[in-house]
Amino acid sequence: MKWDWNAVSEFMPYFWDGLLVTLQILVFGSLISFVLGLVWALLMRVPSRWVTWPVGAVTEFVRNTPLLVQLFFLFYVLPEWGLTFSALATGVFAIGLHYSTYTMQVYRAGIEAVPVGQWEAATALNLPLRRTWTAVILPQAVRRVVPALGNYVISMLKDTPLLMAITVLEMLGEARLFAQQHFQFTEPLTVIGIAFIVISYLASLALRALERRLVH
Repeated sequence: MKWDWNAVSEFMPYFWDGLLVTLQILVFGSLISFVLGLVWALLMRVPSRWVTWPVGAVTEFVRNTPLLVQLFFLFYVLPEWGLTFSALATGVFAIGLHYSTYTMQVYRAGIEAVPVGQWEAATALNLPLRRTWTAVILPQAVRRVVPALGNYVISMLKDTPLLMAITVLEMLGEARLFAQQHFQFTEPLTVIGIAFIVISYLASLALRALERRLVH
């Protein structure tokens, strides 16, 4: 086997296209998972089984079924019901929805870790419920769970190649396309492997910096 730098050079336009798509998936998928996960966590605290049971059933179902199955369902089954979205939009929503069931548990742990005294102080000050959550509880809860949320972002990055199954050309998809066209697999796959390592490392550094900032 001989390393071909010309193949690397020829692959780079494919790589940049795939990197852009991968980052889009990661950013928008993370936003969906963070927002939707918080919604699930808050709904699970509603004192009504008519709310908590359906939410619990949906999140358990999503969390315990493979992401690949969910991708296939959203991309191939929903169009039969008249709901058609682009492959990228479907993939972003699917990965965000899937990981929201994990971030929900992180938020729940963060909320439950807020000292009881904080709730009592808000009650003593006669703060409205909305104000109690937005000004007292959630800021403390989110600060505690940033490291765990960051870990799920890195996990999400590693799952982005699954979207290739529904024709999304992220980094692995572009590498596969190049390899099939040029019959060279070593160079493109090595490049994207290194890219995943670098992006994960940079994300971990950013996470540590944010964690230190929140602590201080």
